[in-house]
Amino acid sequence: MKLKDKTAIVTGAAQGIGKAIAEVFACEGAQIVIADIDERSSQKTADEIKAKYGFETAAVAVNVAELKDCEVLVKNSLDKFHKIDILVNNAGITRDNLVLRMREVEWDAVIAVNLKGVFNCIKAVSKSMIKQREGRIINISSVIGQVGNAGQINYSASKGGVIAITKTCAREFASRNVLVNAIAPGFIRTAMTDKLTENQKQDMASTIPLGRLGEACDVAKAALFFACDDSSYVTGHVLAVNGGMYM
Repeated sequence: MKLKDKTAIVTGAAQGIGKAIAEVFACEGAQIVIADIDERSSQKTADEIKAKYGFETAAVAVNVAELKDCEVLVKNSLDKFHKIDILVNNAGITRDNLVLRMREVEWDAVIAVNLKGVFNCIKAVSKSMIKQREGRIINISSVIGQVGNAGQINYSASKGGVIAITKTCAREFASRNVLVNAIAPGFIRTAMTDKLTENQKQDMASTIPLGRLGEACDVAKAALFFACDDSSYVTGHVLAVNGGMYM
């Protein structure tokens, strides 16, 4: 098992990509902290993973946009598991609109969760990782943060910022063996894309060289690479999981 005796916090893990990452990590032996703003769903996911894989889990309700929430998340995780080896910053939201129509509240909400939330979680966990002189931080960015997208100026800015945070923290933490990397998914099949019509899905797939949407497990397997010893000489990297949308 690649993550035996490791403890991982995964934000936004009650469903979707975050849940897939938590499951892959648990399958490889990790103890998992399911951190999500939806307390009921967090507990449900934590219980399911524990029952399926047999490793300890915890569920913590957290609004990553609030630094105090993130500090409580780290404290509760340390109280239960005594260490944190891996942090996956996956929590994110969208509030799409064209620039001329975007309201300030839509901009602020996305930046607060997607960008400030990553900063808050890293700030809260970094002291513990630096003290133990080991850790892995994996930030979920997006292909939209690399190429932009009409109607998503807030999302694009936040995900581009996540890449910048990743590279800066990689430089700051390298001397303490805390590796910081990012994953930039393309169009991934989730509950959100399941609501699209078949024609809409086909239109999306037509922009992808591989001709299909990705699966949450594709992102989860990339996260596993960054979380385990296979990537012990990789930091500050952005791994594209996008079917060739951006090369």
